[in-house]
Amino acid sequence: METNQAIAALTALGHATRLAAFRLLVEAGPGGRMAGEIGEALGVPGATLSFHLKELVQAGLIGSESQGRNVCYRARFDAMNALLAYLTHNCCAGSDGDDCAPGAAPPRGC
Repeated sequence: METNQAIAALTALGHATRLAAFRLLVEAGPGGRMAGEIGEALGVPGATLSFHLKELVQAGLIGSESQGRNVCYRARFDAMNALLAYLTHNCCAGSDGDDCAPGAAPPRGC
């Protein structure tokens, strides 16, 4: 992942509604969720939700598929994993990496 792509993804996730929608889609797995279900779960009006989902699509974090009159949204797990890899690239360089594992206690030092 390039720096500009990471910035776009982080910017998109930097809004509470978009972050909540993305997390819902990650939770839904590969099957995704219909736009109406997302709006209902988040308590967000359709027009507002469309704006936020469009931002996540443009950032490459989710994809959409028309199914008749409805739209199904799915998390792009490849993009999510690429963002995580970008953020953790060279994590704790020079150490065995155990201090960097998710949930690890902060290393002693500075």
